[in-house]
Amino acid sequence: MKKTYRDEKLKKNLINRLNRIEGQIRGIKRMVEEDAYCNDIINQNSAVISAMGSVSNIVLENHLKNCLVKDIGENKDEVLLEVIETIKKMSKR
Repeated sequence: MKKTYRDEKLKKNLINRLNRIEGQIRGIKRMVEEDAYCNDIINQNSAVISAMGSVSNIVLENHLKNCLVKDIGENKDEVLLEVIETIKKMSKR
């Protein structure tokens, strides 16, 4: 299993974002349980999707700046195909 080193500042940023997203998800669940207005749920869901996209972009940027550069320097060109597939998946959202 591959691992990636993330400096503490980046890790803290990602964890804070994910904690907020987790809270948003719990809020959406509560809204459904309480029969909240559909449009309000959709708006909250859109906010979660946007927040998750931001997390993905931050992780991708770190990957490109660190993992990709290192692997290319070690002639591990297959990492380019991996990144291309990842970007394709990200663009489907």
